[in-house]
Amino acid sequence: MTASAFDGRGVVVTGGGRGIGAALARALAAAGARVVVNDQDAAAARAVAAECAGAALPGDAASAEGLADLVGRARAELGEIDVWCANAGVAPVGGADAPAAAWASAWEVNVLAHVRAAELLLPRWLERGEGRFLATVSAAGLLTMLGSAPYAVSKHGALAFAEWLSATYRHRGVRVHALCPQGVRTDMLASTGAVGEALLAPTALDPADVAEAALEGMRAERFLLLPHPEVADYYRVRATDPDRWIAGMNRLQRELERSEAL
Repeated sequence: MTASAFDGRGVVVTGGGRGIGAALARALAAAGARVVVNDQDAAAARAVAAECAGAALPGDAASAEGLADLVGRARAELGEIDVWCANAGVAPVGGADAPAAAWASAWEVNVLAHVRAAELLLPRWLERGEGRFLATVSAAGLLTMLGSAPYAVSKHGALAFAEWLSATYRHRGVRVHALCPQGVRTDMLASTGAVGEALLAPTALDPADVAEAALEGMRAERFLLLPHPEVADYYRVRATDPDRWIAGMNRLQRELERSEAL
């Protein structure tokens, strides 16, 4: 995939009104793509779309009905969807005792939104022999996220679906990428409170840096996109020595509990 490969391509970015999504929309537009910005915040979607000389299609990007409407409107706007950036996400806090609604929301937005989008996009992509799906997964999908069981579990699901999608359709022209940053300076990081401040904020990147890494990785046709390269080492330890990995994470958990008790 060359540096100019996004020229004229029709791209949809969900959750594109702020944070990583807005940065992806801007970077893709700068690379020549025709961008549709989706967000539940209509004003935010319109503002980013105006920056990108693109179109704002606010609304739900998780439910079956919402995605069917979004895909239909995006096709009417773009002619064809070449790249789908499944970026919308939620990060509810809590553990096993998190409310059922928090678990349901994490599953719907972080996992099933990807499944439902792929179901709608695949028929045309397979017929054409090309299509590109970028899933904003988070390093939590490779590792874990202390303080948020719904987020950690659902992001593992998002990664698993992206892997399955790539393994199943790569030979038929469908390219899949899993974007897995650690901390990013967004509203979502701010909402994680003390846990995010302790674990993620010290090495947090600007959204623009994450978007740049994403485009570079897509051009290189890599599946796993790691704006924080050190995540590869953590993932390697987790895979080869899970007891050591869990012991290390538990040590961090105990440190967080001690700091909260002070």
